[in-house]
Amino acid sequence: MQTSVTFKNLDPSDNLKSYVKDKLDRFDKFLDNPAEANVVLAVEKFRHIAEINIMGDRLTINSKEELNDMYSAIDMALDKIEKQIKKSKEKIRERRSGSTAKEIHLNELGTSRPDDDMERQVKVKNIDYKPMDVDEAIMQMGLVKDNFLVFTNARTDIINVLYRRRDGHYGLIQPSN
Repeated sequence: MQTSVTFKNLDPSDNLKSYVKDKLDRFDKFLDNPAEANVVLAVEKFRHIAEINIMGDRLTINSKEELNDMYSAIDMALDKIEKQIKKSKEKIRERRSGSTAKEIHLNELGTSRPDDDMERQVKVKNIDYKPMDVDEAIMQMGLVKDNFLVFTNARTDIINVLYRRRDGHYGLIQPSN
C-alpha cells in the first residue's frame, strides 16, 4: 500500500511513520487492488489527531480520531477503517450473489439445509399492517386472494393473524398474555 504521512504541529518521527505504515500494510489482504493511504497526524493543544484516508479498489474510506495519545488515536482510526472496509466488501459480496444472500444469512443463523438434492428455500416477504377490528380484517380477506392477513387488533393493540381455512371459514391467531 502506498502510504504518505503528514505531520502538523508535530516533529516528524520515523517511529510514528513506520508504526502507521506497518499497521496499514495489514489492510492489503482486504483490498484486491493497490490502494493509496494519506495519513495526517496533528497536535492541537493537548489533543492528538489521526486522520486516515484510503483510496483504492473503488473505495474511498475516511477516519478521524482525537485522543490524548497519538498511538491510541492511530489505532482507533485504523479500527474504524477496518470496520468500514469489511462492511463495504460484504455489501459488494451480497450484491454479486443476488437473491442467494438471504438464504446464506438464514443458514448462518442456524437453520440447516436438507441433505437431499432438493434445497428448501425461504421466501421473505415484508408486509405493512394497520390497526383494524376482526370484522374489518375478514372484509379485507374477502377482497384479496391471500390466505392470511396480519393486522393489529384495534381493541387489544396486539398483532393478530387472520387466515383462511381449507373448509372456507376463517381462523384467528392471537398471542396470549
